[in-house]
Amino acid sequence: MTIFKYWLVFIIFACAQTAVAEDLLAIYEQALEADPKSRSADIKVEIGSAQKGQALGQMLPQVNLTGNWSQNRSTVTAPTLANPVTHDTITNYPGTRYYLSLSQTLIDFGKFWAWRQATQVEDQYATEAIEAHNQLMFDVVDRYFSELEAEDELNFAKTEKQATQKQLEQVQKQYAKQLLKVTDLYAIEARLDQLIATEILAESKRVTAQDSLRELTGVSPAALSKLRDAVDYQEIQGDLQQWIEMAQSQNPSISAKQKAIQAAEVNVNTQKAKYLPVADLQLNYYNTNTGYQSTQSPPYQVQTVAINVNVPLFSGGTTTHQVSEARHRLQLSKNDNDSTMRAITKETSDAFLSANAAARSIKASRKALDSASKSREAMGRGYQFGVVTISDVIKSQQDEFSAKKDFAQAKYNYIKNRVRFMHAIGSISEENLHEVNNWLEKP
Repeated sequence: MTIFKYWLVFIIFACAQTAVAEDLLAIYEQALEADPKSRSADIKVEIGSAQKGQALGQMLPQVNLTGNWSQNRSTVTAPTLANPVTHDTITNYPGTRYYLSLSQTLIDFGKFWAWRQATQVEDQYATEAIEAHNQLMFDVVDRYFSELEAEDELNFAKTEKQATQKQLEQVQKQYAKQLLKVTDLYAIEARLDQLIATEILAESKRVTAQDSLRELTGVSPAALSKLRDAVDYQEIQGDLQQWIEMAQSQNPSISAKQKAIQAAEVNVNTQKAKYLPVADLQLNYYNTNTGYQSTQSPPYQVQTVAINVNVPLFSGGTTTHQVSEARHRLQLSKNDNDSTMRAITKETSDAFLSANAAARSIKASRKALDSASKSREAMGRGYQFGVVTISDVIKSQQDEFSAKKDFAQAKYNYIKNRVRFMHAIGSISEENLHEVNNWLEKP
């Protein structure tokens, strides 16, 4: 009996845990851990840092040590004065050889510009990582409320279908008593068939929204926290042109494109530097007693100090074509930046106008819903007194549910477009998520 109680408590607790709704911040934490795009963006930053370190290392001293251990055997076949008969003289020479070299670049503009390019690329990757995290925050909000919107749409369809089914039962009873015309029966049956089709589409839309959110988190949430009723949806203040200028100056996507342009400009200089002379300082130490030299005492040693100068004269046109390629890549980067600039300008304007339109739509939809509810109640009473037809009742009920749907949709549109606007101007942050999360019901 004790074991049974223990398992009963455990099952109840597990069910209670499953039933707890997850809010926006919980979903964001899941997405932050599971999103491969943001992780890849962070890895690219590390790659950029490693590339910059490689480019810097090319300008620092290069030290190499080479060692050689050998056993040499010499065989000489020749007569000697003491013994005119030809015979072989075999001598073994064990030997070692050491070679230590140090070179330091003195003049090499190609290496310098390569380091500058790697620095710009590192900054580009860092900015792209910021944009990847900003995009993740926006995607979480967008997909979270898209699922809530799909769930509401499904609930509205189910609720209206249930209400219509009850009306159909009443109409069928009245028609059996010959109190109604057959056209009234057909009208409500047709409306019920429409609602069944609407429910099927709404269910499909909800599943699609769930899959979209699961793509970010890797798991399916048991339930999502709903919007509270008492939320003040304020319009975004300020001049649109000023917001656009802010977006153009601080949006991470645009900053990343500008860093790419700077890296491409430096790459042109890197390729041009291949026309220039290269000079380096070289220090060598050579110690050997290999072969015959092993008979000498002390061992054979050479120390060298040299300045090497390399002047490129002709490379078969390779350098010319590399410079041409770098210039064309620079133009591609500029075109990409112009395209991104226009897209961000449009995105900022559209999100700003859509968010403010949704804020005004919320107020209008609330009034429309009140009017539709009163109309539906009036039609219901009128139908009881025989003043209106069942078609009028169906129409008023349809208008009320449509008003509910419009009201809910306006709220979701406002939230998504507001966060979309913050993303466009480059100001989206976790504080925005906390603000929106406070608009949800507490788990």
